[in-house]
Amino acid sequence: MARDARDISLDAPKGRRQGVLPRRPANRDRFGRFTEAIARAMGTPWFLIGLTLFCVVWMLFNSFAPEAWRFDSAAIGFTALTLILSLQASYAAPLILLAQNRQDDRDRVQFEQDRQRAERNLADTEYLAREVVALRLALQDVASKEFIRAELRSLLEELEKDRAEQPEPARDRE
Repeated sequence: MARDARDISLDAPKGRRQGVLPRRPANRDRFGRFTEAIARAMGTPWFLIGLTLFCVVWMLFNSFAPEAWRFDSAAIGFTALTLILSLQASYAAPLILLAQNRQDDRDRVQFEQDRQRAERNLADTEYLAREVVALRLALQDVASKEFIRAELRSLLEELEKDRAEQPEPARDRE
């Protein structure tokens, strides 16, 4: 008998409860879209300009601001800035790889669809080629316009020859 997540209390044995918080199904697609958005944003010139401006402002502020306002020392090489940039890079690389994996999956699906479409196009083309050949064979048995004209001319010539051979009927003279 399956128990609902709301029925499980903290005093239940650990083997019977799933966790402290009720589980919600993870929406992998939403996370994937998020990683692609981040990777897409990191690949723009505006991100590089913004990151450069951020670093320049950080260094200028911590170099020329009043001593009481500085929070990162230029004497020890802007340690906090280095840590922030390292943290950003450590998150950026996996996010970019996740986005690339999703793109690879989409490319694989697109390739498969293209292959199936090409197979259908090839089958359609072969079918149409067979139909054209069948029509050509059928048209060989059909009388062409030139053949019909030649037959009509020969019949007309025969009729004119028959008329010429028949005597004209005598007309009544009054």
